[in-house]
Amino acid sequence: MKKHLISMALIGLATSALAQDAFKLDAMKVFKPDELVWRDNPNFPKGAKIVRLFGDPSKAEMFISPSKSPPNYKIPAHTHPVSEVVTVISGSLWHAVGEKFDAEKGELLKLGSTFALPAKHAHYVWTTDQETIVQIQGIGPMGITYINPDDDPRKK
Repeated sequence: MKKHLISMALIGLATSALAQDAFKLDAMKVFKPDELVWRDNPNFPKGAKIVRLFGDPSKAEMFISPSKSPPNYKIPAHTHPVSEVVTVISGSLWHAVGEKFDAEKGELLKLGSTFALPAKHAHYVWTTDQETIVQIQGIGPMGITYINPDDDPRKK
């Protein structure tokens, strides 16, 4: 029993150290909505915008990136190589799991809703009649692979 507790303590310390390496700050940072500079997100179909608040999603570090989707917008089925946590911070978002878009299988996520997905988990999202902003966070390197390669906007 004692060896088990020692092992658990060591794992906890190692995990804490790894998390600290993925999240480094040298000073407090404040992000105000009216000061954000949104840019086109080339990884999503045309119309989506993104802001990088913290970290670099292409590197092995923690990142936080809000993403803005216009009304009646859809991101086809895709996966990511890392886990992600998505929080609805404005509007609402439909989300479903699976490799083929099917709006009948979705769940409406309203303001304040959060979902977490494991790496390589096929899913898709869409908006209806309002603009939606979600905050995406995880530990990179992040990427996106569309289930149907023809859906990938980077290839168009």
